[in-house]
Amino acid sequence: MKKIISLIVAALLAVSCFALAACSQEPAGDADQPGDANASGDGETLKIGLLAPLTGEVAEYGVAVANGVRLYVEEYNAAGGMNGKQIELVEYDEEGDSAKAVTGYNSLVDQGVAAIIGDVTTGPTIAVVVESQADNMPMITASATAAAVTVDPDSGAVYENMFRSCFIDPFQGEKMATFAFDELGAKTAAILYNTGIDYSVGLTDSFKEKAAELGLEVVAEESYADGAVDFMSQLTTIASKNPDVLFVPDYYSVVALVATQANAAGVTATMLGADGWDTVLSVVEDASLLEGAYYCAGYSKNDTTEAVQTFIAAYEAKYDSAPNMFAAQAYDAAAILFAALEKVDSSLTVGSDEYKQAVIDALNATDMECVTGHVTYDEFNNPEKSAAIIQIKDGAETFWGKY
Repeated sequence: MKKIISLIVAALLAVSCFALAACSQEPAGDADQPGDANASGDGETLKIGLLAPLTGEVAEYGVAVANGVRLYVEEYNAAGGMNGKQIELVEYDEEGDSAKAVTGYNSLVDQGVAAIIGDVTTGPTIAVVVESQADNMPMITASATAAAVTVDPDSGAVYENMFRSCFIDPFQGEKMATFAFDELGAKTAAILYNTGIDYSVGLTDSFKEKAAELGLEVVAEESYADGAVDFMSQLTTIASKNPDVLFVPDYYSVVALVATQANAAGVTATMLGADGWDTVLSVVEDASLLEGAYYCAGYSKNDTTEAVQTFIAAYEAKYDSAPNMFAAQAYDAAAILFAALEKVDSSLTVGSDEYKQAVIDALNATDMECVTGHVTYDEFNNPEKSAAIIQIKDGAETFWGKY
């Protein structure tokens, strides 16, 4: 009996000594450093923040972004994770509110995330990127398209830590002017735009600037206040000018009204738009009213390339619904960020100034194929990639091609 007790005591002492020795060892690599992205659990995870409106008035966008990111994280972890570590996605619902977004950002930082995907809409994203300057936190948004997201509008300084997977508003105006001139052979154009939203004004300005550069003559420029529903006066003026194309840079609900009234006013121009047109056929009175129209978008579900169709199949299998542009761009945002994180020297401590700068440098050097196209970055941290041109043909949205 004494012998058994002695053996038990010896075993317990051995275990205690082993535990003390283990606690006194320096952690390997960057695991479990205080405040770093591996601080949770057993040190086998890397925390990535996700900041999005998951509830509230703009939750439709936030949920789509979150779903795209979650899908990529799930696939990435199933493939082995990052250098053997699983990605732990830490989500914060900012409800579409700028103040709550800033609170959410600070919460994610306090939880030791290595980088953040977000925010989703322009206002909260700008509030967060301003807050992030002191931390130099690597961030990428999937959907905030305003130029001010990556560049301080007052100083012109680039927010070096902020990137995006979506293209910016001016890009779309330039693309559609070029498409009209080069692909449709347009010589004259008219514009009908909303003076009450920056999106429409910005697209109009960029379209006009590119049109002037190309020699595409803008023969009519008509506008309306935000919330307007009667455009007959403006469209009658446009019809009298007989332009080759009519650029309408607004959201789908307004475009549907314009299409109906343009037909009544006798406008025969080919209608053009931007990504705000997405799902316009679901609300237009008669799809034939938009027959032959074109708009640009970040992604098309009808793109037959393998990357797009593989993504769609995986998304539908997980969520039992088709992915929209926000989900596709979010999937790409995660892919771009993770590719950058993989390039960082593993000897750097996650969350340190050196680590964060290394992630930012790697993001700047991005050169990869994504679902929404091949991505590199310009000097303003905006992606240089092609747009998907959508053509409305035979009552359906069809994929014209990348442009």
